[in-house]
Amino acid sequence: MLDIKVIRENLDWSKKKLATRGIKPEELDKLVAIDKERREALTKSEQLKQKRNEVSDQIAQAKRNKEDASEAIKAMREVGKEIKDLDKEVEDLTQKQNYILLRLPNFPADSDPIGPDESYNEEVRKWNEPTKFNFEPKPHWEIGTELNILDWDTAAKVSGARFVYYKGAGALLERAVTNFFLDENTKDGYTEVIPPYLVNDASMQGTGQFPKFTEDVYTIVDNDDPDKPRDLTLIPTAEVPLVNYFRGKILDAKQLPINVTAFSPAFRSEAGSAGRDTRGLIRMHEFRKVEMVKVVDEDSSWDELEKLTHNAEHLLQKLGLPYHVVALSTGDASFTSAKTYDLEVWMPAQDKYREISSCSNCTDFQARRSMIRYRDENGKLHLAHTLNGSGLAVGRTVAAILENYQNEDGTVNVPEALQPYMQGMKVITKEPKFGE
Repeated sequence: MLDIKVIRENLDWSKKKLATRGIKPEELDKLVAIDKERREALTKSEQLKQKRNEVSDQIAQAKRNKEDASEAIKAMREVGKEIKDLDKEVEDLTQKQNYILLRLPNFPADSDPIGPDESYNEEVRKWNEPTKFNFEPKPHWEIGTELNILDWDTAAKVSGARFVYYKGAGALLERAVTNFFLDENTKDGYTEVIPPYLVNDASMQGTGQFPKFTEDVYTIVDNDDPDKPRDLTLIPTAEVPLVNYFRGKILDAKQLPINVTAFSPAFRSEAGSAGRDTRGLIRMHEFRKVEMVKVVDEDSSWDELEKLTHNAEHLLQKLGLPYHVVALSTGDASFTSAKTYDLEVWMPAQDKYREISSCSNCTDFQARRSMIRYRDENGKLHLAHTLNGSGLAVGRTVAAILENYQNEDGTVNVPEALQPYMQGMKVITKEPKFGE
C-alpha cells in the first residue's frame, strides 16, 4: 500500500508516476479530497476531546466545592455526542480512503521502461544463444505425450482442462528439478521453509493479492453453506505465506537481510486468459514452484534485487538453458512491484523466449500493508522492503528441458546438473504404459 502522506505532499509527482500504470489522475484527486476531509474531522474530534477533558476537570473541581455544575455537564453531553458523530465520520472516511489505497499499485522505479504493455519491455542481457537443431523441434507437450511421461487427457477427465499427470521419468524429472533448485538456493544462503498452502484474507491482502485480484484465486467455501466463502484461499504462490511469516513483526536490523525459499504448489484460476497457452505446461491451474523471498532494510533493496535476479539466473545457467533478462515496463509489472526483471527461457518449438521467473522489488509496499518493520541501531522503526522471485517455476523448467534437450529420435537428454537427482538417468526414453 502506498503512503498517503507521500501522495498528499507530492500529488503531481504521484499522478505522473501512477499514470504510467494506468491510474487516472482523478482517482488521486478523489483520494486526497477524502484524506483532507478525514483529517479535518479528526482535528475537530481531538479538539473537542481536549475541551471535554478540561471541562471535566472543572466539573470535578466544582463538585468538590459544592457548586452547581449541571449546565456544564449538560454541555459536555452535547460535546460527547458531537465527538461520537465525528469519530464515526473519521471511521467512514478512513474506510473510503483505504478502499482506494488498497487498489492503487506501487510507484514504479525511475529506471522502469515506460509503456502500457509487454511490447515496451527492454532486454537487459542475454545468456547463451538459442538452441538450434538439425531437425524440426517438437513442442514439450508432444514430447511428453509420446514418451508417456505427461498425461493431459486423463487429467482433464479427473480434474478438467489445464491439469496434468506426471508419470515415471516425468515425475522423477519434476522432483529432480525441485530438489536441485532447493539445494542451490540453500547453498546461496536461503533458509528452506515448508509453508501452509492455505492462507487467510489478511495474508492475501498483506502481499497485495486482495482485494484487487480476488477473481484470480481459488477460495475455500463452507460445506454447510456453499455461498459463504471461508477465510481461506489456496496460495497462488509461496510468496504469500513467506512474506506473511513476518506480518506484524518488528525485526532487528542486524537480522537483515533475511532470505527464505520454499517449494509449494500454486493455484491460479487464470481468469481472463482464455485462449492463451491452452496446451502444455506454461499456463496451468495447478503447478509447482520454488520461491525466493527477501526481507531487507530500505537502503539495500536495490542491491538485493540484483542478487535475487542473479540467484535465479544461476539456476538456468547450471541447467544450460538459454535465457535473457528483461526489465518490465510500467504497464507490464505486477501490482506490488516497483521494479521487475523477468527471466525468459528459450523454447525452441515456439521459437521464442517464455517467462520462467519474475524477480521483483516491492519496496515498502507489502510491508506497509503487513506492518513488517525493523528497528535500527538507534532504536528508530522503519518499514522493511520485501523482494520475491521464482527460483524457478518447476513446470516451465521441465518444459524448457524437454524442448532444449530433445533428440531427433524423440528421447530427451538429462542436463548434467540433474543426473545425480535422476538416479543416474542420462536419457529419458519412452515409459511403458500402465492402467490402460
